Amino acid sequence: MGRDPSPDGVEIKIHPRRVESTVHPGRGTNPFSQSPSPPPPPHAHGRSRDSHGMHDRDRDRDRDRDRDRHNNRDNDRDFSLFKRWFPWLVPCFVMANIVIFIVTMYENDCPKHSSPGFPCVAPFLGRFSFQPLKENPLFGPSSATLGMMGALEVDKVVKKREAWRLVTCIWLHGGIVHVLANMLSLVFIGIRLEQEFGFVRIGFLYVISGFGGSLLSALFIQSGISVGASGALFGLLGAMLSELLINWTIYANKCAALLTLIIIVLINLAVGILPHMDNFAHIGGFVTGFLLGFIFLIRPQYKWVSHKHSRHANAAPPVKYKHKAYQYVLWIISFILLLALLITGLVLLLRGVDLNKRCSWCHYLSCVPTSKWSCNAEQIYCETTELGNQLNMTCLSNGKNDIYPLTDTGSSKAQQLCSRLCNS
Repeated sequence: MGRDPSPDGVEIKIHPRRVESTVHPGRGTNPFSQSPSPPPPPHAHGRSRDSHGMHDRDRDRDRDRDRDRHNNRDNDRDFSLFKRWFPWLVPCFVMANIVIFIVTMYENDCPKHSSPGFPCVAPFLGRFSFQPLKENPLFGPSSATLGMMGALEVDKVVKKREAWRLVTCIWLHGGIVHVLANMLSLVFIGIRLEQEFGFVRIGFLYVISGFGGSLLSALFIQSGISVGASGALFGLLGAMLSELLINWTIYANKCAALLTLIIIVLINLAVGILPHMDNFAHIGGFVTGFLLGFIFLIRPQYKWVSHKHSRHANAAPPVKYKHKAYQYVLWIISFILLLALLITGLVLLLRGVDLNKRCSWCHYLSCVPTSKWSCNAEQIYCETTELGNQLNMTCLSNGKNDIYPLTDTGSSKAQQLCSRLCNS
């Protein structure tokens, strides 16, 4: 049910490319660092080309050059090559996810809705106690509560046009294990990206990637519910990869950084083929973030930034364009492709299209069956009969039967009781 990757952040250092200038890579120079050289001392006999005079002038020139170099070093912190942002949005996202999880547990109120024989976990927490582990092994709320809070349910998106669930589901989590794993990943990845590119771009990147992950998940997994920020997290990973590619010329250790990112992505996608992991959300978020990285995380040319910020007389010559030609090409292609994919996917979803019927092998992208586990989602159905003020419920999968009070037994409550009966 949950989406639970744990990628690591990758630190990539900017490579200081050498230019024919005294401007230090990534740093500015002091406009007063080039003091005019004092005139050569007069010579008694007016001999300007004798050996002694030439040595004096060479010595003076070396001294002036050393003084300029020293002044440039002292003023090396006049500006940064690229602005560093203070990261506040990602911590706010982390706090928002935690607060929403607490509110979800408050609304769940396990002791009030629990049935005899199905004790809550950690009952000392009161209404914040967790559902029985057979129902939710992640120490969290019931499926009915998550659905009420905005979890992704394809039937409600298609039949009731509740498309907003494609976004709200990325702020919900299946349990305390789920939310902690995702938030740790968000801190490690998101903080570095926000420092480098600012809160506006990273905020849009996070939300749109989460939407893309939910969209692909809904097109392939149309039973049950889905929650979690994993699609958005994979979007950040995809953006890191595309950012490295589109800004290729300004980075050092390019191949090592690229290989590290690819290994991290492949490991997390491989984990997604285990049962109960929504790998379609991972893939959708990654592809969306990868395309968004070419759009949001583009850097200007090094020489353009260097010349713009430098006040040194010997600064690098200006370049005609802010970005390189391949950067413009990647930006245009990514924008058109992303727009086409999102619009097409949303139209197909609202029409109730199940992509599994059009792709016979795609289900292996989310789960690969082995002798240890099965990928078939267990369908839970119950048969109910009203007997006066009581509800007689029978689980059709295991044949178990129980009787519950009829009062306060709405559709969500009945679904919760059915799930407990079939998992008992």
